[in-house]
Amino acid sequence: MANQVKWVFDPTHSEITFKVKHLMITNVKGEFKKLEVSLTSEDDQLTNAVATASIELSSISTNNEDRDGHLKGPDFFDVANHPTIEFESSSIEKLDDDNAHLKGKLTIKGITKEVSFDLELGGFSKDPWGNEKAGFSLNGKINRNDFGLTWNAALETGGVLLSEDVKIAAEIQFVKQVV
Repeated sequence: MANQVKWVFDPTHSEITFKVKHLMITNVKGEFKKLEVSLTSEDDQLTNAVATASIELSSISTNNEDRDGHLKGPDFFDVANHPTIEFESSSIEKLDDDNAHLKGKLTIKGITKEVSFDLELGGFSKDPWGNEKAGFSLNGKINRNDFGLTWNAALETGGVLLSEDVKIAAEIQFVKQVV
């Protein structure tokens, strides 16, 4: 039987960002500065891979302290009662050598829903110190209302202040360890 491969998260070369349409005319971007991601597979080709992620909500940054405070409060994430977002994959379906479809359970504010994301394999490479690395780009969209993030305001001109759709993007890099 082959050794199991554990891919250790490299936070210095990774990021997760989100965008939400504001006033229905532009996107506001934010990021989470603290997250942990794990990836385990049967082999180097990511056969039967399992991914998990935990995002520390207090690390949210939109480059506006007042907005960040509002997002951490009870109108949105309610960080005092729900300090993390959790994700656990249920399947990673390879579409071709470079692309996959990632499905799993996402938990925000104690609400768990099945979600799916597009996953692009950036490739494998060795760094100057001989560590084997793997890189991925993730893209997808969730409806924030599905997770109890329902705060909004009606606009005088019609429409609402914030879109229900949240676009999510991540760049994730791992270091290979055989266990």
